[in-house]
Amino acid sequence: MSRFFQSDGVYYFLRTPSAIVAAIIVVIIVGGAIFAPWIAQSNPYDLASFSLMDGLLPPVWQGGDPRFLLGTDNQGRDMVSSILYGARLSLFIGFMSMAIATVLGVGLGLAAGYYGGRFDAIVMRIADVQLALPAILTALLIDGISRGLLPPSVQQDLRVVVLIIAIALSLWVNFARTARASVFVERNKDYVQAAMIMGQRPSRVMLRHILPNIMGPLLVIMTVDLASAILLEATLSFLGIGLPADSPSLGTLIRIGMQFQLSGEWWILWVPTIVLAALVVSINILGDFLRDIFNPRLR
Repeated sequence: MSRFFQSDGVYYFLRTPSAIVAAIIVVIIVGGAIFAPWIAQSNPYDLASFSLMDGLLPPVWQGGDPRFLLGTDNQGRDMVSSILYGARLSLFIGFMSMAIATVLGVGLGLAAGYYGGRFDAIVMRIADVQLALPAILTALLIDGISRGLLPPSVQQDLRVVVLIIAIALSLWVNFARTARASVFVERNKDYVQAAMIMGQRPSRVMLRHILPNIMGPLLVIMTVDLASAILLEATLSFLGIGLPADSPSLGTLIRIGMQFQLSGEWWILWVPTIVLAALVVSINILGDFLRDIFNPRLR
């Protein structure tokens, strides 16, 4: 797979303008999120770093304060700083959710495809039931259960953890089904049969021999589900179920901006909305590019 990327993959990438633009946008947003503590003018989580007197200032090109390039929100928080920290939090939740969903889904899919039988039937029936529900409803259900089980004193401290688990448990099915289908194809090949005849343990056969050869479609799903996880977090936060207003993820910023949609302060809503849309669309474009790379017939 590495040789393929070094030759045909790079060649095709350099001749796909949409993939290049999408990669640049993702690098800018992810880089800004990673280096937010050093780039941002203020920390939106620190009440001492902003003032209510600077609230609702317009962007610079509308006569705003030069200190705030994209204006400020109703609390006086710099919009650029809020977006950098918001993207940082949204990307963290997205990456962690996707990582947990990948480990859980791929592990169950490998085991179901390798062992088959009753275990395969149980895993697939659970997956079928979950596929009947939209991911947002699954996340809402898990979030509601956690609110009922966790003491009120720790709910606020565990909001990010609960949100990550809720999103991860709503996205594992695609990994499981894809891994299972790929195992059915690979397990009858000579290299897998040879490893089994040599007496290697099933876990070693699955992880050492089968998994590296099914990574292509899994990488595509990881990319697409990362965008889905970020969008799910934004949706939950927009509905007021995800992160609170003092933890400005991109979804929280959009929810705050909706309050000023008709009052003239358009930048509070539209700036984080544009950033979120650009991030999600760019990640999806890169996912489509990876799909084309691993399946040249789709080009």
